[in-house]
Amino acid sequence: MKRVENAGLPLAAETALRELLGDRIVTAPAIKEQYSRGESFPVPFPPDAVLFPQSTAEVSAIVVICRANGVPMVASGAGTSLEGHIAAVRGGVAINLMRMDRILEINAQDQDCKVEAGVTREQLNHDLRAQGLFFPLDPGANASLGGMASTRASGTNAVRYGTMAGNVLGLTVVQADGSVIRTGTRARKSAAGYDLTRLYVGSEGTLGIITEVRLKLYGIPETIASASCVFETVDGAVETVVGMVQLGVPVARVEFLDAVQIRACNLYSGLSLPEKPHLFLEFHGSPSSTAEQAQVTATLAEANGGAEFQWATSTEDRNRLWKARHKPDLGSGALRPGSEIWSSDVCVPITSLPDAVREVRADLDRNGLVGSIVGHVGDGNFHVLFVLDPDAPEERATAEAVYERMIDRALAAGGTCTGEHGIGIVKRHHMIEEHGAGAVATMQAIKRALDPDDLMNPGKIFAD
Repeated sequence: MKRVENAGLPLAAETALRELLGDRIVTAPAIKEQYSRGESFPVPFPPDAVLFPQSTAEVSAIVVICRANGVPMVASGAGTSLEGHIAAVRGGVAINLMRMDRILEINAQDQDCKVEAGVTREQLNHDLRAQGLFFPLDPGANASLGGMASTRASGTNAVRYGTMAGNVLGLTVVQADGSVIRTGTRARKSAAGYDLTRLYVGSEGTLGIITEVRLKLYGIPETIASASCVFETVDGAVETVVGMVQLGVPVARVEFLDAVQIRACNLYSGLSLPEKPHLFLEFHGSPSSTAEQAQVTATLAEANGGAEFQWATSTEDRNRLWKARHKPDLGSGALRPGSEIWSSDVCVPITSLPDAVREVRADLDRNGLVGSIVGHVGDGNFHVLFVLDPDAPEERATAEAVYERMIDRALAAGGTCTGEHGIGIVKRHHMIEEHGAGAVATMQAIKRALDPDDLMNPGKIFAD
């Protein structure tokens, strides 16, 4: 995709923004480059300026100025998105919300909280720990909670605790005209009118800018036990997960890593795991319930060729195990120093998971690509991490063809082109195939109604 050329930031807009923000508007090339692409998206699209608001009121004022001057706006958080969400394809301003990092409320007895968009999940959990609470969603990166809401993120704990869509109670949103609305309540359910919260969760900044998020919280489990289990085959590992889901085992996390990813983990994290397919698991609950969950899972694993569990019960050992899983891109880079990591994802019905994983592994090998498969397989979501030579464009082209076939198979099985990454730029051309022309037209009508000038993160979700 090529950037649409523009004349830069209009003088009237820049003057008004400098009067509002002072030195919190930055036009230095190095800073603009930093906000040009996110992770795993190779083509930079720098904005004309980067803005650092500190309140919802300032975001509202920014939007009013930008709309009056026809300036595109791209909101961002920690910059960990993967599909080009924060690339400024039409120039304009990047509005980074990371200085809006206040925890506004913690209601311990009702188990909910309200945070500004720039609060990260690790920051929130650090503050919650003393009250025996935690926010369980864990996409791996220390993402901002506003960004997680905007992309409808999930992660390793989603199999038990759900995704952001089910854990956001309400939002504060600055709309495309600068007006501020608040959606949702502290109640756990409502039948009052349209569900605007769910409309904005996953909208990727194309309808408005999320500045505050109200979240569900959970009690820290009495017992947390992690384990790894090695399998002789990919099928054995994935069939074990299918069995767990069908039996209703309430596992908190179940992550699949193929042999290539295990080799990467060993190289990067100093582990010595057998270079074969693995499941990493975590059980939450009382001592008796976690023991029961583990026993059922062990029986299923043994029936599918799994070896004995290797337990990690201390906090240090658990953290080491999950750190290896949470850094697959860095680990994969150890397989091929100097490489570029391109991360993909699809999600399929759980019974289609064994075929989907097996077929993409065969496609990688058949095409001679270096790549690993990892996944939050408890809900049918998995990723391929392509390890590419940045100086070999033919490798990227081959990887794109493998990825297209991976998505085609997922859609044919009744799945989705993205379980958690979102659409951004990269997956726009799959929207009609997945949803149908009528549904996409309805989405576009909502976009036009709420953002008639197409200034809120333009060029994302919908193909030009």
